[in-house]
Amino acid sequence: MEHTDVDLLFRAPRSTPESRAGRPPEYRRERRPGMVIERDIAVPVGGSGEHVYVDVYRPDTEVPAAPLVSWSPYGKHNPAPIGVIYPDSGVKPEHTGELTTFEAPDPEYWVPHGYAIVLADIPGTWYSEGRATYCSPQEARAFADLIEWAGTQPWSAGKVGLSGVSYLTVSQWRVAELNPPHLAAINPWEGWSDTYREVARHGGIPETSFWPYIWERWGASATEIEDLEAETAAHPLYDSFWASKSARLEDVRVPAFVVASWADQGLHTRGTLEGFRRISSAQKWLDVHGRKKWAYYYEPEQVERQRAFFDHFLLGRDTGIEDWPRVRVEVRDRFDEGVHRTAQQWPLEDVEYRRLHLRAGDASMGWTPAEAEEVAEYDGLGSGLAPRRATFEVQFAEPVELVGHVTAQLHVSTSAGADMDVFVALFKLDAEGRQVGFPYYAQFEDGPVAVGWQRASHRELDDERSTPYLPVLAHRRELPVTPDEVVRLDVEVWPSGTRFEAGERLLLVVQGSDVMRYPKPLTYARHEGTVNRGTHRVHTGGRYDSALLVPVLPAAGGAGSV
Repeated sequence: MEHTDVDLLFRAPRSTPESRAGRPPEYRRERRPGMVIERDIAVPVGGSGEHVYVDVYRPDTEVPAAPLVSWSPYGKHNPAPIGVIYPDSGVKPEHTGELTTFEAPDPEYWVPHGYAIVLADIPGTWYSEGRATYCSPQEARAFADLIEWAGTQPWSAGKVGLSGVSYLTVSQWRVAELNPPHLAAINPWEGWSDTYREVARHGGIPETSFWPYIWERWGASATEIEDLEAETAAHPLYDSFWASKSARLEDVRVPAFVVASWADQGLHTRGTLEGFRRISSAQKWLDVHGRKKWAYYYEPEQVERQRAFFDHFLLGRDTGIEDWPRVRVEVRDRFDEGVHRTAQQWPLEDVEYRRLHLRAGDASMGWTPAEAEEVAEYDGLGSGLAPRRATFEVQFAEPVELVGHVTAQLHVSTSAGADMDVFVALFKLDAEGRQVGFPYYAQFEDGPVAVGWQRASHRELDDERSTPYLPVLAHRRELPVTPDEVVRLDVEVWPSGTRFEAGERLLLVVQGSDVMRYPKPLTYARHEGTVNRGTHRVHTGGRYDSALLVPVLPAAGGAGSV
C-alpha cells in the first residue's frame, strides 16, 4: 500500500505547555564544567517557515562534536527520571543524570566523550510550531530537516546519529526511510514500526489502555494536535491512514544497531525485530535481551556498546564492532537470568520450526499428530481458571530452547454471535508446575513467555507478507463467523527466547479476554471492548489439527553461544 500524506483530523490540545511545567521559548546559553548548553534554539523545518525548538548540550571546546539527535513529544525541558516516574522500571538512580530527559541519552555521559546531544520538541508539541502529527510522513520530513541542520552547524563534526527509546525509536524508523544526507547511524531501541498491528489493533482487536493513554502524554501543545481518538474510530481496518503510520523499512539503508527485548510484548517487541529483519542496511546489528527496556538502555555496559557503535560511524574510530556478531539474543531461563546465543540473521538461521499438536481430551501438546477429534470449551467472556479458559501443556523430556516466532494454529468456533476475540499466552512452568516469571511491559516481573491475540473476523492473511513462521493479517475486510462454524485462526504469538530444562513445561492458555491482568491505573496492553458471546471451543485432532508452531534451536552444532 502506498505511503503518502493522508487527510488528518485535528483538535484542541489535551493540555497546555504551561499546565505541564513548560515555559515560553526564550533562547538561553549557559555553561557547566566542560559543557555548553543552548536552550530553545528555533530551527526551521518542513519548508513552511515553521520552527521546532531544540536544546543542545555540547562540549565546551573548539573540536567539532558528533550530534546525537532525539526527537520527542515528551518535552525537552523537563528532565524526567524514569526510576521516579516508574519505580518498578529497574533504572538505577546512578545510571542517569539530572539533565536526562525521558527515554533520551544522558548528556552528562555523552558530552565528555565528544558528542552533542540535540533534544527536539516535535512539531506542534509544547511550543514547537505547526500542528502535531504522530508517526506521519509530515513529521518525518521535519525530522530530516533537523538532522540536516545538526549536521551543518559550526560545532558539528557533520555525521549525525539518532538515539532514544520507544517513540524516540519510532521516529528513527520513519526519518531513516528518507535517508537524509547527514544521517550516518541509527540506534533503534525498542520502538514499533507498524502502528496498527503493534499498538492500536492487536490482531484486529482494539487496544483500550496504552493507546488512549499515550495520546495524553503526547498532547501538550500551544497549537493543535492530531485527533488520534477520532481517527482510530474512523479507521477500523488497515487502510491508507494506517499505512501512512507504518515505516517503509525496506527504504532504510543507514548503518543500524537495533536493540529489542522479549519483554515488550504488546508494544515494541514485534516492530523492533521486524525493523531489523526488513531494513536494507548493509551494516546492521541486532541485540535482543530479556530484561526491562529502560533499565537496559541506561545500563553502563549497554551505554558503552552504544558509544562503540557511534564512535565508529560518527567519529571514524576503530572500536571493534565489525567483529560483533550480527545477531545476539538472550535465551532466558528465568527473571534476569539467561545466556546469549549468536547468529548471522533474524530469524536465527539454525532454528527448526516444529509443530506441537494440541489434544483437548487431556489438555496436552505433543510432537505427534492427534488422531481423535476432541473439543475444549470455555466461557467466551471469562478469564482465569477453567471453565473460563482452555489450556494445553507439554513437559519436555530433554532441554529445549525456543527462540523466535510462534504461531498458534487454532480451529475454533463460538456458540453465539458473529465474531470472537481469542487471546493466547505461553508460560514456562518448572518441574513442579510452578510458573516461572519474566519481565513484562517494562515494569512487571511475573510475565509470560509471549502473548498473541486475534479477532476471528480479521483472520484473512496477507499472502504477500506472510511467511511460514510469521502470519501477517491483511486487516482489509471483516469475515464474520456463524454460530458453530469452525474456522482456522493463525494467531501470531510475538517472538520470544526461552530455555526449558528436562522436566520443565510449556503451557498454552487460550481464553476470551486478556490473560495478563494488573490493577488500574498501571498501563499495559488491555482489550476491554469485546465482541464475544456464548461458549468458545478449540477443536483438536483429526480434521482440526490445532497446533503450536514453535522455533526449536538445536542444542549443538547450531547458533553459537557467548
